[in-house]
Formats: sequence, structure tokens, C-alpha cells
Amino acid sequence: MKITHLRRFVAIAEEQHFPRAAEALGIPLAALYSSLEKLEAEVGHPLVTRGGETRLTPAGTLLLDEARERIATEPEPAAKPVAPAGGKAKASKGKGRAPVVKGQPKPYKKRQGR
Repeated sequence: MKITHLRRFVAIAEEQHFPRAAEALGIPLAALYSSLEKLEAEVGHPLVTRGGETRLTPAGTLLLDEARERIATEPEPAAKPVAPAGGKAKASKGKGRAPVVKGQPKPYKKRQGR
């Protein structure tokens, strides 16, 4: 079992709500669903009821204690490097054009039709 799947399962169990658990973890909701499905496939039993209310199944309550123990023994994950904010650089329109020479007429340019 991957420790990330266990961390996500514990977050679901504590929040009892998928969107709030995904927000608390800082991951997309689809990633939370897929990691839970992978964990359920590995265990072989459904861990959470997905009906009107989100509740743990008996297999989920048994796994919750084991998951908390394994998370406590694991070292904290390394922090991901933060990329600097900003977008793509835009090219300057003024560079790369021929310099204007005094005395020569500007080249003829057609007017754009309306």
C-alpha cells in the first residue's frame, strides 16, 4: 500500500466529505477518487459508502487504525519546490526591426478595409 493512498484515505475518513478532503489535501477531486479506488482494489473490499452520506464500511474502520499507525511511522514527505509566479515571456515588438532612416519615405501601406 502506498503511503499517499493511506494519507488520502485518512483525510476522507476524518472529513466524511470528498470535496472537503480534496481541498484539505490540496489535490483535485478526481485524484482523490482514483487513489481511493486503487486502495479499495488492493484491499479487495469497499472502504467508504458513496451514497447520500460518506461513511466508512467495517473494512474501512479496520483499515483506518492501521493506516494511522503506518502514517505515524513514515517520515514526512519532502516539500515540493515552489515555482516562481509569472507566465511566459512576451517578445518585444520594438526589437528586430530596421531602424528608421531620416529622409527616406516610409514604405506604402494599404489601409485595412472596414
